[in-house]
Amino acid sequence: MMSFIYIFRDLIAPPEEILKEIEIKQGYKILDYGCGPGSFTLAAAKIVGSAGKIHAADIHSLAINKVRKKVARKGYKNIETILTSYETGLDDESIDVALLFDILHGLSEPESILKEIYRVLKKEGKLAVTIYHIKEHKGVEIVERTSLFKLEHKGGKTHTFKKM
Repeated sequence: MMSFIYIFRDLIAPPEEILKEIEIKQGYKILDYGCGPGSFTLAAAKIVGSAGKIHAADIHSLAINKVRKKVARKGYKNIETILTSYETGLDDESIDVALLFDILHGLSEPESILKEIYRVLKKEGKLAVTIYHIKEHKGVEIVERTSLFKLEHKGGKTHTFKKM
């Protein structure tokens, strides 16, 4: 059922179009936290190219397995999967952009996850969030109450936060 919902979502709002709002560049290293079936993972992998890297992280092994199958089927070489509840195992300040897309509302420990994202983001790194299923101001408040991030830009579908 969820796969059908994601397919429908991606038809209405193509991941490539949403990613354009956050100005990802070739060679970037991206963390797609809560990657689900990998819609944004695969779209970001095309944008960053062979010089970039996507780390697709999720708490659900079914999601990770789905991403792995897509990666193998499509021959991507720049995507790595991470099964995690919040710790990624990535190096400090190794990520240019972290994505929290369509997941903020469901996080049981947003502070732990935001601290981990803060740790892995480069000094000038960005956190991009889509806020669904909760009021926009509530989503911004969840991210900013840690004092780790400050809203920098509100796009049509995304909110981009800078590292404090």
